[in-house]
Amino acid sequence: MNQPPPPPAQPQQNPYNPYSGPVPPQQQPAYGPPPVPGQPSMHPAPPFQPTPPFQPGPIGQRPNRGGHPVGAVLLGFGVSVLVSLLYAGVNVATYKDQSITTANVLYVGHALLNGAIVGSLVGLVGGRSSGARIGAAVVAVLGAFFGYTNSLPLIVAVEETPTAAWDLLSYEPFFPAKAWWTSEIDGGVDWFSPLGLVVAAATAWGLAHVVGAKRRRA
Repeated sequence: MNQPPPPPAQPQQNPYNPYSGPVPPQQQPAYGPPPVPGQPSMHPAPPFQPTPPFQPGPIGQRPNRGGHPVGAVLLGFGVSVLVSLLYAGVNVATYKDQSITTANVLYVGHALLNGAIVGSLVGLVGGRSSGARIGAAVVAVLGAFFGYTNSLPLIVAVEETPTAAWDLLSYEPFFPAKAWWTSEIDGGVDWFSPLGLVVAAATAWGLAHVVGAKRRRA
């Protein structure tokens, strides 16, 4: 009588660890020579990819792309002083030959030139800074005003003596400002005086805006 074949031998379990199962067969590596029993594996390890070290950026700091507003305004102020002195020198040299129309045209032209130079420099150095544009307008206004008022004591000093100019300023400190505001024709308001300030401020602010925007795009 034929007997059924004996059941396959079950893998032995560790009696101290009932949850231990049979050891799974070793898988042949995907690449490299097959492992030899009793010898360490010879298949190469995957290439090591070094990672760059973590470099945290500065907290609360951004790259300065807006220019240098303070330096731009200071540069514009220095150049405005030079242009104003040049205008005062022209007034002193030609005041005897100037008519009222010529004096007004020269004054407004100086305000335009002062604003153009200051605005261009401030826009080039200060970039798109709103504070730099406002500073350019203020500097140009001061340059247009003091360029005219400073020429009056110089004219008195050349026509008479420096002592006479000093005495005049000591007695009437606001004489240049009053002469700037007062019309020589009827003694009323000389509207060319505030017009020059508006021209200087608008030119400086506009050119600072345009040049600063071009500098940022570049």
